[in-house]
Amino acid sequence: MKNLKNVKSWLTGVRLPLFTVVVAVALAPYSYAETMHDVVNKGAEEYLLSALSIHDENTDIAVSIAEVDERINIPQCPTGFQFHASDESLNQSYVSVRVSCGNNDWYLFTSAQVTRTKEIVVTSGAVSPGTVLSASNLTLASVDIKRLRYSAFTDVDALIGARMKRRIVDGQAVQSNMLCFVCKGDRITIRASLGGMAVKTSGIAQQDGVIGDTIKVLNASSQKPVIAEVASAQEVVVHL
Repeated sequence: MKNLKNVKSWLTGVRLPLFTVVVAVALAPYSYAETMHDVVNKGAEEYLLSALSIHDENTDIAVSIAEVDERINIPQCPTGFQFHASDESLNQSYVSVRVSCGNNDWYLFTSAQVTRTKEIVVTSGAVSPGTVLSASNLTLASVDIKRLRYSAFTDVDALIGARMKRRIVDGQAVQSNMLCFVCKGDRITIRASLGGMAVKTSGIAQQDGVIGDTIKVLNASSQKPVIAEVASAQEVVVHL
């Protein structure tokens, strides 16, 4: 019994490499089963945190493992358990992980719930349609990205000057479908550059657009439509 305590004490101070588990001592049946279950549960969690950090850069990841049923027998695996999830599964909120051992044909599937949060721009107070956004009605907050249907924004300054198209409540994520920098019917400046010369004329937006969007604009002088890129709330650029 004394030797067993010494071995346990030694094991406590050992830091095993990620994804590799080595069972150094045969414990009593019930203790062994509990230990192997803990090893598999922890290994699956560490595997997912590592794999998801590559798939979801700049996103905070939380993993909740569905612990393996203690009635399931998990054998020794001297070479260490192997964990794998498909790329398709890694993109889901519920991920299936295959756990196997290279020493034998044993394997099982476990699962985990994955929560992905990201710091994005949300409203600070309710915002009415037609409101021109400023720093006073925008802030940053961590949001579960599965709640987002459209592109969100990570920089408050990038949204200043945009106009809201709908009413949104306090704390709601600001998404690309909710606003426009140039809105349909706006009178704006059309700028074009050719041979080092810049030409400007006035136009009327025929579509809504955020910065970087390509929209149709009517040249007010020629009454001809042009395709231009939204550069700001006042200007679009024609690339010749």
